[in-house]
Amino acid sequence: MQDQESNKAKKLPIGRKIFNIVVYAFAIAGFGIIAAWAVFKLGLTNNKGAVDNNYRYLMSVSELEELDESELTPQQRNAVWLEQYLKLAAFGKIYPENAHLILDAAQKSNNPFVVDRMIAAASLYTDSCSEYRVLLDQLKKVYDSHAPQQYPTVIPWMATTEWEMLKPSIMKDSALLVEAGRLTGVEPRLIVACLVGEQIRLFNSSREMVKKYLGPVKMLSVQSQFSYGVNGIKEFTARQVEAHLKDSTSEFYMGKHYENLLDFTTENHEMERYNRLVDYRNHLYSYIYTGCILHQTMLQWRRAGYDISDRPDILCTLFNVGFSQSHPHGAPRCGGSHINVDGRSYTFGAIGFDFYYSGDMANAFPYWKKRFVEDDGVAMTASQIDSIQKNVSNCNRPEKGLEYKNDESVSTW
Repeated sequence: MQDQESNKAKKLPIGRKIFNIVVYAFAIAGFGIIAAWAVFKLGLTNNKGAVDNNYRYLMSVSELEELDESELTPQQRNAVWLEQYLKLAAFGKIYPENAHLILDAAQKSNNPFVVDRMIAAASLYTDSCSEYRVLLDQLKKVYDSHAPQQYPTVIPWMATTEWEMLKPSIMKDSALLVEAGRLTGVEPRLIVACLVGEQIRLFNSSREMVKKYLGPVKMLSVQSQFSYGVNGIKEFTARQVEAHLKDSTSEFYMGKHYENLLDFTTENHEMERYNRLVDYRNHLYSYIYTGCILHQTMLQWRRAGYDISDRPDILCTLFNVGFSQSHPHGAPRCGGSHINVDGRSYTFGAIGFDFYYSGDMANAFPYWKKRFVEDDGVAMTASQIDSIQKNVSNCNRPEKGLEYKNDESVSTW
């Protein structure tokens, strides 16, 4: 009988065999799909998960107390940052890569309290980081052993009334200073360093007048006699700056891009130059001339084989003494005019240097990686030049040459 059935199966046509195989395959696939659906509906594939063994520690990290920063005074906030830096210094000795990441994240978030949470989170993998705790305790003992001193700043002249009155005046011009830096290819902070030296000098030469008239309204002092503008630029120096921009053979030449930076709109260059600089409403041209002097002087020294682009003390000194005393050599020294502030004597270059590296107003005038922008060889367009030339206001300026008149009844202020 079995032999008969076997013979029948063998006698089936090839097409019928293929059909049977397909039917069986669909049947098996259908059964598999139904079975999978049943397993899914019954929840047999669900991963119920588990409670992390460290859940209490993770919860404590997330719930670390965070003070309301709005309730902190600037002094208290600085104290918090100093404490966090101390913790990072200890943590960085053991895990430098983690410390670097934590510092970067804390600074970008501008939140000193995030340091505590990040160190605590990282400590989960270090058995509570006993080495870190020991080192931190040692550092804190040394830190706490020194009583806090009542010195607001290590730089004496930056703790004076002059500086406190001058800072808001500079901040009022922050947009103009940044724009001048962009136009001249000079880090704005360098331009500000020269401005600080000149304004501190003027403040102390006319102390009572500045305190009475300019201090209350937070205005910068504008010179209109032997030197012009907020940065005290002499007329012959301004002429030299303009000539250097046009002379491609000059050691001071800044490049094609800057050639038309100080183009005039009239034939009366002398009066137009004066009006640009002695403008107490808009100081952009004063800052552009300053940026050009810094850029041109730097290029002169670089072409002679001496790079002073990273020397704010020398750049400020050379700005103060002028092109005539700029002689490139291998041992430049900081100096310039002597300025007396609160009984102490400083040089112009030293004041510029002090401000530059003080970190003060760094949010408005940050440090560039490169302090000067190289010429790109592309000349300014007519519209770009026109937009610069529009930065002259219709204010009443003192008569040019008034300082040479002998009539004592004529006021020069």
